[in-house]
Amino acid sequence: MQVKTVGDLRGWLRARGDVWESALAEGRSVRAAVAQRMAAPDTELTPDAEIAFFPPVTGG
Repeated sequence: MQVKTVGDLRGWLRARGDVWESALAEGRSVRAAVAQRMAAPDTELTPDAEIAFFPPVTGG
């Protein structure tokens, strides 16, 4: 699988199984950031991109 977008990376990691599969499961609410900016699933990645996945959070 060629990983070009945030969505591709999420799918690739899920396919690794174990904790990746459960943490990034389809339908599970997970946000992504690329270079410390919120990113949509169709955001394109570069080879040196810093990517973070995290659960949505609320503030107060």
